[in-house]
Amino acid sequence: MLMINFLRSKKLTAAILGLVIIMLCGLVALCACFISPYNKTYDPPIFLEGEYSIDGGEWNEFDPEKEIQQTFNKIVFYGRPLSSITSENTVTIIGKNIRYTLYDNRGTVITQHRYYRDEEANKLLKESPLSDYYKESGLETLLVKPDSLQSNYPDTPGYIVHEIPGVLLNRDRNYFLAVEYPYESPKQYFSDCFDVIMGNTHAAYVSFFHNAFPMVMLFALICFFGVMFFPVAGFILGKINYKFFSFGSLCFFWGLFMISETIGSYLNLWVYDSVVCMITDVLTNYFFAIAMLFYLKANLEKSLNRAIANSFGIMYFIFVIVAIVLQFTNVIDLYASSRYMFAYTTLSVIVMALLLFRETRSNKKAFYMLISWIPLAISILLDIFNYYLIFTRINFYTIGIFITLVYQIVCVVLDLRTQYKEAIRYQQMQKELYEAKVSVMVSQIQPHFLYNSLTSIAMMCTKDPKLAKSATINFADYLRGNMNSLKQTSPVPFTQELEHLKKYLMLEQMRFGDLLNIEYDIRAVDFSLPQLSVQPLVENAVKHGVGMKEDGGTVTIATRELPDHFEVIISDDGVGFDSSAPPKNDGRSHVGMENTKQRLKDMCNGEVIIESEPGKGCVATIKIPKEYDSK
Repeated sequence: MLMINFLRSKKLTAAILGLVIIMLCGLVALCACFISPYNKTYDPPIFLEGEYSIDGGEWNEFDPEKEIQQTFNKIVFYGRPLSSITSENTVTIIGKNIRYTLYDNRGTVITQHRYYRDEEANKLLKESPLSDYYKESGLETLLVKPDSLQSNYPDTPGYIVHEIPGVLLNRDRNYFLAVEYPYESPKQYFSDCFDVIMGNTHAAYVSFFHNAFPMVMLFALICFFGVMFFPVAGFILGKINYKFFSFGSLCFFWGLFMISETIGSYLNLWVYDSVVCMITDVLTNYFFAIAMLFYLKANLEKSLNRAIANSFGIMYFIFVIVAIVLQFTNVIDLYASSRYMFAYTTLSVIVMALLLFRETRSNKKAFYMLISWIPLAISILLDIFNYYLIFTRINFYTIGIFITLVYQIVCVVLDLRTQYKEAIRYQQMQKELYEAKVSVMVSQIQPHFLYNSLTSIAMMCTKDPKLAKSATINFADYLRGNMNSLKQTSPVPFTQELEHLKKYLMLEQMRFGDLLNIEYDIRAVDFSLPQLSVQPLVENAVKHGVGMKEDGGTVTIATRELPDHFEVIISDDGVGFDSSAPPKNDGRSHVGMENTKQRLKDMCNGEVIIESEPGKGCVATIKIPKEYDSK
């Protein structure tokens, strides 16, 4: 109840809106600070103009204004620096999983991203013109970062952001730029793993805040909602909802995945080790895949399907741990092993889809879940074809997961809205249930009922003390049962309801004597129903049926089991009434009967059917569906 009140309060809405406004204001301030007339950047595909050769092939002229959309293992450029490069400018190279070397036509190395052993590294550091530049500028502490000549993982290029001062590039001299992609698979377009930013000091930061920062803020909000909103929604009914909780995790890791995709090229601005940058980017992909598998598993209901889904999720997590160990032991790096993880991810998603398909007959939600993941399945298939055929540079997986998760967010929000309404209705029902129980209890211990029962017991004390003692104990048990019913909030076994009913009928038999006969025809007891739901019907049969007949009559309580439901039948041969006629305004309250019908509907999806004819008695039938009772 406290959680619902918190969700309904205006404070939560104000907190969320305040956070959004703060983040938007921060975005505007940062963009205004870094994007100004004094901080303009120019992003050509390459900073030379001349010729290039791919994998030792023919030399071809290239346009420095057009991206090179060709796969490669080694590409060499030869030409002069662009005319826009001045001594005041800085050329920033952004690379993902590539090595490069820049040297002039005399063979002097200007800068490079290539790993050597200690002796070779020290020699190159001394001979590099870039080294002299940093020493003369008093920036010796930055000497190792632009060259990256030493590493614990010499076979892993990682992600780099290297700055080359424009003063080192002479317009009157030709230069060679050799770029290597050391992996045989997966293939990469040159423009996807090599970028150039030209501008003033800190041009890479300006490019980041201009191109990536707005999207980072958007995906950060997705992470925020994943961490805060959906787990809170899991408690809306007073208990953790695993589906909501797993979807919150999925949103959080999806946000991290998209942030990593957006800023992966810039990570080396803040993270010194280029290999750590690559590991961070790849691991966000892996943990997002794990979250996706466990969210799919949360939508399965059958125990066997859930066990299979759990095994695939756990195996995926083990494979991730193995891949990390292989990276840190320098056996195979995470990027090289990602193709195997991609294959296992595809297999796992296919298995999850088949498990969802198995449940579509009995689980409608599984069917809609399966349909919603079609965009992701199509994107994975397109990526597989593109992996081998290389027909486009589009990342279909990112598009597919975006469409799928946006749809999932809409579905979960609608589901949450339904859960919220049900929670409010549940609280209202509990209140009405309590009021109904009080009404039933009070109706049974009204003064005349109390006086009549005590008077009957008093008269028996002289005639039959043993029977009086038994009746007194029965009366006390009956009152205790009514009081205990106030604490009961869930259906009770029919046997418990029957025992309480017998105590009530014994007291009524003391009052009516031979005018009231009770018969039982109990053929089924293996079901549950709301407490005190049969008694109001029996009470009507006794007081307004048999009790209104001069020579009395019989009340019969029977139960039976049918293929799809259980029935409790209360019949009497009393005066009866016209059941088709509208209720009479006879001064009596019918709230108790209406509450009984409502409780049966809300708690058991049950119903009450009353049939009667004047002079022929009345039959009241309670129907309890089996599909509810089995849950």
